[in-house]
Amino acid sequence: MSSFNEKLEKYAELIVKTGVNVQPDQKVVINSSIESAPLARLITKYAFLAKASDVIINWSDEAVTLERYKGAPLKTFETAPRHRVAERTELAKEGACFISIVSEDPDLLKGVDGEKISAGQKAMGAALVEFREIMMANIVSWTVVAAASSGWAQKVFPDLPEAEQVPKLWETIFETTRINTENPIAAWKAHDDTLNAKATSLNEKQFKTLHYTAPGTDLYIGLPKDHLWVGAGSYNEKGHEFMANMPTEEVFCCAEKTSVNGYVSSTKPLSYAGNIIDNFTLTFKDGKIVKVEAEKGQAILEDLVSTDEGSHYLGEVALVPDPSPISQSGILFYNTLFDENASNHLAIGSAYAFNIKGGENMSRKELDARGVNTSLVHVDFMIGSSEMDIDGVTESGETIPVFRGGDWAF
Repeated sequence: MSSFNEKLEKYAELIVKTGVNVQPDQKVVINSSIESAPLARLITKYAFLAKASDVIINWSDEAVTLERYKGAPLKTFETAPRHRVAERTELAKEGACFISIVSEDPDLLKGVDGEKISAGQKAMGAALVEFREIMMANIVSWTVVAAASSGWAQKVFPDLPEAEQVPKLWETIFETTRINTENPIAAWKAHDDTLNAKATSLNEKQFKTLHYTAPGTDLYIGLPKDHLWVGAGSYNEKGHEFMANMPTEEVFCCAEKTSVNGYVSSTKPLSYAGNIIDNFTLTFKDGKIVKVEAEKGQAILEDLVSTDEGSHYLGEVALVPDPSPISQSGILFYNTLFDENASNHLAIGSAYAFNIKGGENMSRKELDARGVNTSLVHVDFMIGSSEMDIDGVTESGETIPVFRGGDWAF
């Protein structure tokens, strides 16, 4: 069995070569907490081995973040720092690739003034509109990966002795990202091929509507004309392939903005803005969220839905079979990167422009005309289970089973 350090090296190499596929003379931007510094340093090493021209790391510290939310006045959160926004947008326009290492304590901001959290989310969302448009059209390569942290590990494995929590979470990350295989890069290529085959089959069918049924869910989601289902791998504007999420088990598309009706219930907690939202139901009419109910985190969820006009609608529609490896692990991660890959999920807010034919070259006005939602936010929430059935309805009215008992029906 490889040592931890050997696995971390393989993980960093995978992130550079498969995650963002660093090209010669390309700049690499890494967003990382100081607790994830060992991984960030190794990514830097392999980025330069791939002939990157520079590596820029944006460090964060959860302790400092918490103190800022506790001590700074509300007005501090109502304006985004222009220099940070300008730098990020400029780097994207230069063709840099972006790596985000997620490791946050899901309960970091529990008990913090919700008005500050909402103000901060809205301010950054508004300031980063241009940057987010570049990212969501896949103009540049980007990936989101994970690193174990003490706060997160304690939340996921509360019954383990403290000394075993972080190592257990690291081992789970290595397993779900295929680091424990003989050749992780080859394993990811095979996985990508499998998901792309499902996407191809769905694209051939061009369903007009998907009908979801499960306990607490009866939902109709319209799909726009010329929609495109996408698997694991994506391509940037220069034709270089990358993996936006590692791990990933999903095949995803976009909803037709005004064609969502019914109600849907969550099946896993949502970790959002340092808080947990759990056991919630959203009701839709003509695409718009008209009712929000949550046993935990009601106010936070209401603030999320009220961010802007687009946050009242759905963006992404993702299919993940319940027998996926992450689901079968039985672990609740309290982290969207993992939990969304254990479950069918939807996203409040923006859709990805590339989920419609030619969408990456369309303006916001053109996307809106095609029913592709835009918003300051994009927040995934999990709705799948072994009890979920999904039917696809074609333009001619034919109904075809897509999911039965939480798994693919074709």
